Amino acid sequence: MVATGFSVAVPWRIVRRSVRYLEDFTAGQKFGGPERVRVDAARIKSFAAEFDPHAFHLDDAAARASIFRGLAASGWHTAAMTMRLLVASELQPAGGIVGAGFDEFRWPTPVRPGDELRVESEVLEVRLSKSRPDIGIIKLRTTTLNQNGEAVQVTVGNLVVPKRN
Repeated sequence: MVATGFSVAVPWRIVRRSVRYLEDFTAGQKFGGPERVRVDAARIKSFAAEFDPHAFHLDDAAARASIFRGLAASGWHTAAMTMRLLVASELQPAGGIVGAGFDEFRWPTPVRPGDELRVESEVLEVRLSKSRPDIGIIKLRTTTLNQNGEAVQVTVGNLVVPKRN
């Protein structure tokens, strides 16, 4: 168990993996991973108390009376858990997951206590930087799914990835 605001199905550990350079990515490639994150009410409330203190993330009665009709994780909590899962995934860009912005960022379904999350990513586009010959950009769709296969977060982001040489 890791004290990071959520529990994981497999305890966190640093695993050295092969990294991918810009030349290793092609449109259509898909990446996932075995890592899962389980979400519980206490951790939803703990994250919200520190970072997104809306009553519907903190209080069960207020949550039931809200548009969510029950306790739901902050979208920013979902985003943080997604990053955790991306870092542990098969994606592994050289230099880490370095974002250059998002074209799309949605939370179509709330994350609830008891949910178990995983990520799937697909490379949509690979291109060279116009200003820096040593890097490029990959456009990546990342979908965070719950245990029922429902998308709880969908992003289309642009990652900075170094070239091999």
